[in-house]
Parts: sequence; structure tokens; C-alpha cells
Amino acid sequence: MKYTFFVIAVIASLAFTQCRTGQSAHQFTLSDSTFLLDGKPFLMISGEIHYPRVPLEAWRQRMQMAKAMGLNTIGTYVFWNLHEPQKDSFDFSGNNDIAAFVKTAQEEGLWVVLRPSPYVCAEWEFGGYPYWLQNEEGLIVRSKEKKYLEEYRKYINEIGKQLAPLQVNHGGNILMVQVENEYGAYGNDKEYLDINRKMFIEAGFDGLLFTCDPVATVKDGYLEGLLPAVNGIDKPDELKKLVRSYHNGKGPFYVAEWYPAWFDWWGTKHHTVAPEKYAAGLDTALGANVSINMYMFHGGTTRDFMNGANYNDKNPYEPQISSYDYDAPLDEAGNATPKFMKFREVIQKHLPAGTKLPDVPAAKPSVKIPDIQLQQSVSFFDILPAPKTNSQPLSFEDLDQAYGFVLYRTILTGETSGILKIKDLRDYGIVFLNGKRVGILDRQLKQDSLSIEVPGNNAVLDILVENMGRINYGPYLLKNKKGITEKVLLGNKELKEWQMFSLPFSDINTIPSANKKPEENAPVIKTATFDLETVADTYFDMSNWGKGVVWVNGHNLGRYWEIGPQQTIYVPAEWLKKGTNKVVIAELIKPQQSILQSTDKSILDVLK
Repeated sequence: MKYTFFVIAVIASLAFTQCRTGQSAHQFTLSDSTFLLDGKPFLMISGEIHYPRVPLEAWRQRMQMAKAMGLNTIGTYVFWNLHEPQKDSFDFSGNNDIAAFVKTAQEEGLWVVLRPSPYVCAEWEFGGYPYWLQNEEGLIVRSKEKKYLEEYRKYINEIGKQLAPLQVNHGGNILMVQVENEYGAYGNDKEYLDINRKMFIEAGFDGLLFTCDPVATVKDGYLEGLLPAVNGIDKPDELKKLVRSYHNGKGPFYVAEWYPAWFDWWGTKHHTVAPEKYAAGLDTALGANVSINMYMFHGGTTRDFMNGANYNDKNPYEPQISSYDYDAPLDEAGNATPKFMKFREVIQKHLPAGTKLPDVPAAKPSVKIPDIQLQQSVSFFDILPAPKTNSQPLSFEDLDQAYGFVLYRTILTGETSGILKIKDLRDYGIVFLNGKRVGILDRQLKQDSLSIEVPGNNAVLDILVENMGRINYGPYLLKNKKGITEKVLLGNKELKEWQMFSLPFSDINTIPSANKKPEENAPVIKTATFDLETVADTYFDMSNWGKGVVWVNGHNLGRYWEIGPQQTIYVPAEWLKKGTNKVVIAELIKPQQSILQSTDKSILDVLK
């Protein structure tokens, strides 16, 4: 009797879900060699788009461009640190409305591959983990440690509430769901992977689950019973041999990350790859009935301090730039590139006979707007909040601060001049004595020390520290605290009695503006308004500025840094308006700069 009631309840639940979505449930299954959608072979031609990297007002346009290139599916990660920015406080509003993103894809006739594991990598801050996990004593990410699994379970259950009803077997358009993310490149604990699988099912993800790993680590990241996707390969014979060796001699064959290019980090040449280099591989893969997810089809922009960083024992700390253009088929602004057109030609060859792709929309208009004079200026030193005090410096995490800046202050009583050493600085520090800048330290350049001349007794030492992005890949995920994470020495003597002033700049509208002449070399907030008669995409040209962050109409547009390669900041038309607009710039090292210029195209390849 209990079983009968259970079956009736499940059927009723499915009927309710289908009624609510207005869609009929589909079957998405595996055959020995291909995916089957409602029993018919289905070649997945997918492209990755990340909802937070695109203004929500532009989601539909980007998806229409995907259709015009011949894609039938959209892939996306889900980002834990967006949806649970503080412990037990969840956010699925505005640009974080992942369910709306998936539903928009369905309205545009696109399927979705969902990648909601807690770890995403994605050149994203902390690989998607929320910063506050580091405050949970003993918590170890990507492990069976109890506290981590407790937080993971809460997160994935919340994601399940949003997205499980949108699976294809419930009338939605989510074809399949990825468990963990390239875990084989990190560990090989099969029990941990199975815990992942079970938690996904408990959260309501009862459709097709899969894993994905680079070629060399499939054996460690594969979980028996799930489809093994392989990243970074388009040679069908090698792919099929590898998949069959783990999947009972069967397919289907799916490349979860097929790379048409690569990402950029500060101080390094912009990465580009000629369309011809990958068009042939795409042609071969699709011709061999290999499904792919193009990473990225459209990269967009990494805003709101959400860029990640790479670091290992051999390479320096490498924070990624704000532009996630990726040299993808669709550029940062959502326009078709030559790569888009070349890939479209290839895809057209592999579509069912008689299929006609939509016309490629013309490029969106972009404009150069008149120069903007930023006359309103206020020093960071004039907007400091109440400090927290401690004998030793406190990290961002100790201060319950996720991103942005912290100003560290102490009084040098009777100190002598000498070598100032910060251990460990994470990541960029500007040093001031009595309000005057005396040096800059940069983790990327492995700089942690400088010689200072202390101007008499009771000098004020200030160190403004910027979090340039937590590491998103590799073993240092567990060593990701920010700020001054150990101690400060002057002449080998530890400095104590610190004040910490938090400057997260999470809501730039709360920062006061003033018509005050900038202090020499003091970091400043610059503000101005500008009027527009016509609204279109534009790009702020920051090549004459130093280092900082830009906002327009309250939207964080990302970081800039004169070292390049990125010299422009993309300003989406969706965030501009006819009439008066407001721009705010936090400039760290060139406070005298007051003219903001623009251009009608991006500049992503200039190193200084």
C-alpha cells in the first residue's frame, strides 16, 4: 500500500511539473554509440555561455547567435559563490537567476547541459567556492571531510530546487548534469565521487549524469556507471578508444570542453588561435558522430571581482583579466567573428538534409562617446569606515570580507628605517608613510619587500591591499586567504597593533563624491556623469590610467591595469540609458588622471 501511494505521488509530481512548465517530458538516453532523444539519434553541438558573464538583458541575443551558428545546446556552470555569498544566505535574483537563463534557452529552442558541481574552475574566483568556506575550521574542499560535505549538501539541494524541475525528463530542457568537474586532475577518491553522485540524485537530479576529465586523468575522475566525457580532444579514434575502455566498450562520445582558443591573464600576451586551426578538428569530430561542448562559444566579461588566478610551485601567481573574450566564436560584446562564420560553415555540413540555419544577425552597433571629465574626486583615506583592531594583521576572511580592498594601518613608534617585509602579501599592496606613497609590492612579480625611510617618531604606516582573485585550479585551492595573511616586519622586527579598514566596494552607490583635489599618489574614487542621446555598446579606453575598477550606473564593469594586455573596459548597451549616466572609477596609482576616453572596439592585445 505504501509503495502504491509512493508511485501515485511520483506520477502526480511529474504531472504537476509538466503542467507548470507547459512542456511534455522527453527521454534522453544512451545507446551504444550515440545519444538518443525520444529514441532518435541526437548529435549534441553545444556551446558554453556563463550567465553571470553576460548581462541578463542580453541572454536571449547571445542564445539567438548560438542558434545562428548551428548550435542546438548551451552549456553552463553554476557558481556557488554567486548563489551563497554568505553562509546560509542564498541569492537567485537578477543576473543570478540561473532558472531564468535555462528557461530562456528553452524558449529559444535550445537544450542545456548543466554543470552545477561546487567546483567549476572557469577562471573564476576560488574556482566557484564561496570565500567563507575558509572560515570553517578543518573544512577541506573536494574531500569527504564532514563540514565540507554538509555545506556542499545544502548548496546542491538549493540548486536542485531551482533546476531539477527543468530536466528534460520533467518537461524542461536540461539534457544531462555533470558530477564534479575535472576531478581526476585533482584527486582519485572514488568514494568521494560516489558521494557526489548520491547527493545530486538526492537533490532531484534524476536524469542522465556524467563526469568530465582531461585525457590524462580520466582514470582518476571517472565513476563507474556514469558517462565519461573527455576534455580537450577532437581526434575521434583516440576519444572512442578511451571512452570504450571505461564505459563497457560503449559510447556515446562527448567532449565536454572542446577548446577553440584560451583565456588571458595580466602581463601576458593576448591568446588568439586562427579559425582554420580548429575548424578541421570540428569537422572531423562531428563527422564521426562525436558530440561537443565548445568552451567557450561566448566568454563575455568577468565582473564584480570574480576573476580567478593560477598558481603553482613552478609559475608565479597569475590573476586573470576581466575580459573573458577567449578569442571565442562570439566576441566579448556578443558579435560574430570570422571564427563564428568558419565554424558555422562546418556545422551546416553536419545538420540534417534541408536544415536552414537562421541568418547571422548584423553586428550590434558600437560607438565612441565624447570624452568624460571626472572632476569629482575623493581619497580612499577620506572614506575609511570604522576599523577593526588586532595585534597581528587580519586577513580578508578574518574580517568576513570577500573581495575588494583592505587598508592596514599601524603607528611606527620609535622605529628605524630599514627593509619592510610583508609575509604573505595577497596580492597587491601599496605602501604609504604619513599618507605619501613610498612603494608598491606585487605578488605576481614575487615582490614582498622594500626599503623605507621612516620620517621620525609616530609615523603612520598604511598598506592598501587588493585581492586580485583567489586561485581557481590546483592544490593551492586550500591556501587561498587574502590580504596580509601572516605578518609584517621592519628591520626583522615584527610590527604589531594594527587597524584594518574594509573597502569591499560591493555597493559603489554608498561611496560619497567630492570636488576635492586629489592628494599626491593617494588612491581615489573619481565620479562623473555623462549624457547619451543614442544608447549603444562602447568601450572605455583605460590605457592612460593606472590600475583600478570601473562602474557605470552602479554596475561593476571589471578591473583595468595599464600593464595589459587588456586596455579597454566593455560597456554593454543594456546598462546604459538615454539621458544622464554615471561613471565611477577607483584609481589606485594615477590619481591625477581625470579624462576618460572611449572607443568603438576593444583593445585586448597591448602589453606595457
